[in-house]
Amino acid sequence: MQPDPTEVANRIRSLREDLDISADQMAILTGRDVAEYLAQESGEADLSFTFLFKVSQALGVDVIEILTGEAPKLTGYELTRSGTGLSILRRYGFEYLHQAPFFKDKLCEPFIVTAPYIEEEQTQPIHLSYHRGQELDYIISGRMRFAYEDHIEELSAGDTLFYDSSRGHGMIATGGQPCVFLAIVIKPQDGLSIDGESLTSNEPPSGNINIP
Repeated sequence: MQPDPTEVANRIRSLREDLDISADQMAILTGRDVAEYLAQESGEADLSFTFLFKVSQALGVDVIEILTGEAPKLTGYELTRSGTGLSILRRYGFEYLHQAPFFKDKLCEPFIVTAPYIEEEQTQPIHLSYHRGQELDYIISGRMRFAYEDHIEELSAGDTLFYDSSRGHGMIATGGQPCVFLAIVIKPQDGLSIDGESLTSNEPPSGNINIP
C-alpha cells in the first residue's frame, strides 16, 4: 500500500487547521523555517519520514492516521508477512515499509528500510536528520556508512546501532548495492511542550513553543 502524497499533505493541513495551530508554530515544532514547512504541507516538497514523525507528534496523532486517514485499531498483535508493510513516502530514494501500521498505541515505529546505493553520495557529506526519541537499526543486508554528528561508522550485515535520534544522524548505502535494515524508532515519552506544559492531542499550542 502506497499513500498518496497529495492526500497526506491535505490531511496535515486539515488537522493543523482543526487544532488551530498556525503554520509558524508547526514550522518551529518540525524544525524548519515557514517556507520549508509550507512547501512540505502543500506537497510541493518531499514528505520525509522525519517530517511526518515530527508532524504526528505535534498534532498528537499516530503517523499512520496522517498517511492513511484511519487511526490504528488492532490490539494484541499484528502480523506482517515478508516483503510487505505500509510503504512510507520515500526520502532521497529511501523506502520505508512499516511493519505494524495498524497496531494501536505503539511505543515505537518499526520499519524495514531500503537505502539505495548512489555513487554520487559516496564522496559527499551525509545529510543529517533529527527527531526526538531513540532509534535502533539492525543491518539485514548490504553495507552502511553511518554519520552521527562528527562520527562515522562503517557497518555490514548483522551489525546493530542504538542511538539518541535527537542528535544529528544519517546514513548511506555503500559497497555498490542497497542496504536493507530494520529500524525501530522509539517515541519520546514526554512529548513536545508549550510554555513548559506537555502538548497532547486535545491541547492545541498557544504562546511560546519550547523544543527540549
